[in-house]
Amino acid sequence: METLSLNDVKYEYKNKYQTVHALAGISYEFRRGKFYAVMGKSGSGKTTLLSMLAGLDNPTFGDVMIDETRVRNIDRDKYRLRHISVIYQSLNLFPLLTAIENVMFPLEYKKMPKAAARKLAEEKLLSVGIDESMHRRLPSMLSGGEQQRVAIARALANKTEFILADEPTGNLDSENSEKIVQLLKDLAKNENLCVIVVTHDPSVSAEADIVLRISDGVFIESLQTETTFQTAELKY
Repeated sequence: METLSLNDVKYEYKNKYQTVHALAGISYEFRRGKFYAVMGKSGSGKTTLLSMLAGLDNPTFGDVMIDETRVRNIDRDKYRLRHISVIYQSLNLFPLLTAIENVMFPLEYKKMPKAAARKLAEEKLLSVGIDESMHRRLPSMLSGGEQQRVAIARALANKTEFILADEPTGNLDSENSEKIVQLLKDLAKNENLCVIVVTHDPSVSAEADIVLRISDGVFIESLQTETTFQTAELKY
């Protein structure tokens, strides 16, 4: 079983006035078949954590590992293409590609035949509530919530083992938010994926198998939904 783990991960950066310790030494193992929610105040380290897991940057100290392999030793573009799908808060849709072309893009990049890529893209768009009338619209022709669903469909179509999401329901109404959360939860349970969601939304965390609370760059608590709050077994 593939795991994505943090091994005493620290991340520091300097601004004009000080050195910021965005992550202060986190060790944790994320497993497939689980839906995780990461919660914390602004500036607590949530987004930095997601960036480390996605291989968008390397830790200052420590390692992100996929199984026994250090992510810093892998071509990071290939790492994301093969193992990690990211649903960005900023969405990162290609403005000159239609909704369906945005979803097809990573599939064709992986050399999937165009007809198969189109069929899969159509299925995933429909699964998140984007009907056929919107498939050929540019992102600028879609609402913010519709754009967010296209970004989610693109991540789902890529069929990687790990899905990382930064506030995936942020621009959605309550009905569509519930649908997306259930879809992500089903992917963890029924397709044995690992879903890690950074969120402020308690309705999202309520559906997670494990809720990790982060503060000052470290995990401080872990809530397993079938049990009561307990101190997480983490290394500081």
